[in-house]
Amino acid sequence: MLLAPPGAGKGTQGTRLAEHLGIRHIAVGDLLRDHVRRGTPIGERVAAAVDNGELAPDDVVLEAVLPDVVVAAAAGGFLLDGYPRRMPQALAAADLALQLGVRLNAVVYLRVPENVLVDRLVHRGREAGRSDDTPDVIRNRLRLFTEQTAPLISYYRDRGILVTVDGDQPPDDVTADILRRLHELRESQDKPDEGEPAKPDEG
Repeated sequence: MLLAPPGAGKGTQGTRLAEHLGIRHIAVGDLLRDHVRRGTPIGERVAAAVDNGELAPDDVVLEAVLPDVVVAAAAGGFLLDGYPRRMPQALAAADLALQLGVRLNAVVYLRVPENVLVDRLVHRGREAGRSDDTPDVIRNRLRLFTEQTAPLISYYRDRGILVTVDGDQPPDDVTADILRRLHELRESQDKPDEGEPAKPDEG
């Protein structure tokens, strides 16, 4: 899972990681915007939130994400980009993982200074013409991240699956840093606890 404030590069890194790991990249923000563009019932329920930079209702987000997650899980795995974004969603995601028989292996937190985020988002808004990248909306989105999403950092750190990466680097360096940290996390997870015998090699 990718956890980061708006403008931190989740889309770029999510695409790269999914390709490297051979799993489905589920970008929840893009998914919701697609529903809005197509005028689906889900899109009608989240349109105002998307345009104002607010978080969409938890039940609607889960309804939008669930079909893609089920298909991706059956195909070998997925990388969630932009979900969960607050504690109720995190708990719902944990329940969903249990129902699907999968577990969250790692959470990548991209840390980027706020002034860099604002500059990136303003530039992106001008280039792409996105209605949710105006200065007022950007400030609201960053405030929401601090208030509602940032607590997830401690939640996943306490579960021992959080890796923090400096997102204020060239994209290639960020990708390399993420892969290195994920490798270190996997090695630590595979390492037997003290007093327990090492797992025998398979093969």
